[in-house]
Amino acid sequence: MQRVVIIGAGQAGCSAAFALRKRGFDGEIILLGEETDPPYQRPPLSKAYLLGDMERARLYLKPPGAYTDAGIDLRTGCDAIAIDAQQMRVDTAQGPLTADAIILATGSKPIRLPEAVTGGLAGIHYVRDLADIDAIRTAIPDCKNAVIIGGGYIGLEAAAVTTKIGLNATVVEMAPRILQRVASRETSDAMRALHAHHGVTILENVGLALFLGDGSVKSAVLADGTELPCDLAIVGVGIRPDIALAQAAGLRIENGIWTDARGQTSAPGIWAVGDCASFPHTGAPLRLESVPHAIDHAETVAANVLGARTDYTARPWFWSDQFDVKLQIAGLNTGYDQVVTRPGGKPWSRSHWYFAAGRLVAVDALNAPRDYMSGKRWIEAGQTPDRKRLADPAADLKTLV
Repeated sequence: MQRVVIIGAGQAGCSAAFALRKRGFDGEIILLGEETDPPYQRPPLSKAYLLGDMERARLYLKPPGAYTDAGIDLRTGCDAIAIDAQQMRVDTAQGPLTADAIILATGSKPIRLPEAVTGGLAGIHYVRDLADIDAIRTAIPDCKNAVIIGGGYIGLEAAAVTTKIGLNATVVEMAPRILQRVASRETSDAMRALHAHHGVTILENVGLALFLGDGSVKSAVLADGTELPCDLAIVGVGIRPDIALAQAAGLRIENGIWTDARGQTSAPGIWAVGDCASFPHTGAPLRLESVPHAIDHAETVAANVLGARTDYTARPWFWSDQFDVKLQIAGLNTGYDQVVTRPGGKPWSRSHWYFAAGRLVAVDALNAPRDYMSGKRWIEAGQTPDRKRLADPAADLKTLV
């Protein structure tokens, strides 16, 4: 194998490139990124970077010289236009590239509101890349009222940051409760109380009808007729895997770019990692959107590109920082039928434990790092704690399994 081309210079693409080198690959590695910045962290974008507590250079995953030192040809501002799966060729804005292996690390893109809703107005922002956050940071000093569309983690993080900066923040959630798709009612209730304590207005069970303004957004009209003052709108209604290149190349699509357990797509020699890829997990295709998954998946797939033949085993964990609460999540709560709450001893501290048919499947820990670490360890080991004692904050976690 002489050349590997990686499409997408995010966390997964960068991790795959360095994993190939770590495993002894001495051929050519070309890492293509559509943005002009080198690979960077995305989680701090909606937190520390938006707040102004992190400089741009601290976002970068590697120092600029690290790519040259590792013999990785990083090409920023270089868009991949098409893939020829038969010829193993990648067409780019800078010309065609042939490859012995192609790794798709195209990530995800935010779901955008239709123009009938946005009216093409300025002041309506999304949260995905550096350009998005730079635009919000530039706008904030001239704004007073922020309306956040979507009560998921991105929306709530944006509400926390804009409130800290001094704006009046309102979260609009179409579902009956915030975090409905990803968390239990108990976690939703705790996060709602946290935001209310800090002055955030949360409106649930109501959708957005349209934005109004004269060139720039001035108000948000909700489905029930309520009109909210709004000079800064942030939309966080979800993301979709970026499958455009794979789909055009004829690759199998199933909840993202379909791969087998080793990261191989339906086309020989083409692999997929990170947000864009779905993989077998307990009998169904799963797609994960998290930094730990991007790193672990990329390392496994890089090994398989070089012939390791190793199946990927997901160990999901996530986190979200909102105000003075760190929410840490381990496992997947899909199919849970019981939630056990364990009170904590510090402000806003508690944990919510998800069980399916009596088995521990996930935990949400709010300012409860010991609960999170214990839950993560038990889930990965296939262990389940005593539920009655788990609810007792005086019970020592070490004695529960």
